[in-house]
Amino acid sequence: MKMLFKLRTLKSLSLKFHHRAFHEHPRLLASDLHSQYESFRRGEQEIPKYFNFASDVLDKWSEIEKAGKRPSNPAYWWVDGEGEEVKWSFEELGFLSRKVANALTKVCGIQKGDRMIVILPRIPEWWLVNVACMRTGIVLIPGISQLTAKDILYRLQASKATCIITSDTLAPAVDSVASECQFLKNKLIVSKGSREGWLNFTDLYKSQSDDHSCVKTSIQDPMCIFFTSGTTGAPKMAEHSQGSLGFRPLLSERYWLDFTPSDMIWNTADTGWILTSVTSLFDPWVFGSCVFIHRLPQIQSSTILNTLSRYPVDALVGAPTLFRMLVQNDFSSYKFMNLKHCVSGGEPVNPEVMEQWKSKTGLDIHEIYGQTETGVICCVSKGMKIKPGSMGKPASFFDVQIIDKNANILPPGQEGEIAVRSKPIRPLGFFSKYVDNPKKTAASERGDFYLTGDRGTVDEDGYFWFVGRDDDIIISAGYRIGPFEVESALIEHPAVAETAVVSSPDPLRGQVVKAFVVLSSSFTCDDLESLARELQEHVKKTTAPYKYPRKVEFVQQLPKTVTGKIKRNELRDKEWGRA
Repeated sequence: MKMLFKLRTLKSLSLKFHHRAFHEHPRLLASDLHSQYESFRRGEQEIPKYFNFASDVLDKWSEIEKAGKRPSNPAYWWVDGEGEEVKWSFEELGFLSRKVANALTKVCGIQKGDRMIVILPRIPEWWLVNVACMRTGIVLIPGISQLTAKDILYRLQASKATCIITSDTLAPAVDSVASECQFLKNKLIVSKGSREGWLNFTDLYKSQSDDHSCVKTSIQDPMCIFFTSGTTGAPKMAEHSQGSLGFRPLLSERYWLDFTPSDMIWNTADTGWILTSVTSLFDPWVFGSCVFIHRLPQIQSSTILNTLSRYPVDALVGAPTLFRMLVQNDFSSYKFMNLKHCVSGGEPVNPEVMEQWKSKTGLDIHEIYGQTETGVICCVSKGMKIKPGSMGKPASFFDVQIIDKNANILPPGQEGEIAVRSKPIRPLGFFSKYVDNPKKTAASERGDFYLTGDRGTVDEDGYFWFVGRDDDIIISAGYRIGPFEVESALIEHPAVAETAVVSSPDPLRGQVVKAFVVLSSSFTCDDLESLARELQEHVKKTTAPYKYPRKVEFVQQLPKTVTGKIKRNELRDKEWGRA
């Protein structure tokens, strides 16, 4: 009997799936494994000891392709918007990634457990390096393309990375700090040309053999490290394992991505973030789906809309900023080729934006909520009732609660901190630790719960609602005010394209609500003072009057992270003179 996923497991684990059975019953794998996960939680079975995503998932899909049991659509489809395209089947992905694996180990001397920083834009080489690192046991550390020389220096020194792979754009920044990085031994550049002191990545791997045996990896072996920033201190290194990234989607019961091998997903996030690892690699490839990527040197509405009209993308994943930007456009000249499912994460989508998107496309926006340390915690999955503004219900193997400062679980409707039960059994999907920072690792828990640092509520139906980051909450004259509700009220006004709400000092109330407002491009106004008063009255009528912004400032744009999250801390620091 041939198995689809020939996992090297403990005696207690028995997974028996025919290629034919899985192809004919695409939901069988997720549902059966979810049932097994419940038995794992009850202690009836043990999680497998060994697992490798490349050999146990990707190579199995390659075998299915060869047997003619998978649709003919590619596993990976990349476009640059200027006519160049790359399409790989799972077999081609395996062939190329094995060549890269040989280049990294045999030429560069990088071994299992060594760390490698990869800072590349949305280009095919990023995916090849990811899979090659899985095959070799090298720990990959992705970085966003906007990193500065100072950022790169910190990451190289903190991680003790022995290799870095980047493009022409950032190679000079690396060279400016490389002499201060004692562990750095190899520099690989993705470029059509050459650079002194660097190995050309493409030339290097293309000359290698495709004969490579995947290393044996424990399910707890480190796979990736993500640098994640907090409100204070330097970025922390959140370490994820073969289990938390690779095995997790096998047990997720399709909780947010209900896909088949015929589907195609497009995520617009930067390659430096865990969202791309989850939505553009692990989760879709578990289902044998196609990962679609546009290079997107700049994220422009016309590029997104034209791409959706030209390519058979089934699912679009983007930050709320993406959808806020898109709904400002006239859709009459666009006809989406195949779009059926839209997902947003990073911060809540304002209900008004959801309504505008649906009126223009006929599609709902399904929210997901998660963190670098946890992946997706809550989601609005296909078929769920959508409550605008809610981030849905917990993922199938997370016990999410609202707790108080003493880790007591709060009842529905009462605001507290969003937390996930992490004891006595740490959920599969959680990061392993903050590397070299046991104090921060310990501080991330309170009682039996992991702390997200976000505040929210849960309703009687089990839907969770985001209120704000713990440090975003505004306390004015004794009232606690979450910025999201005020922002959602403001964005309902036709004059408002985007807005961010923060606290501002006030001699009487201590703090008051201040709104920074970006006007819609279609709106003109000669009297901003009158418009500010109009917006204040609008908020008073839309939500509780005490929440209205007593200060309004009109700005051309809002400061954002590369993932599109609004940097409220920057605005708040400016207000309080800390900038």
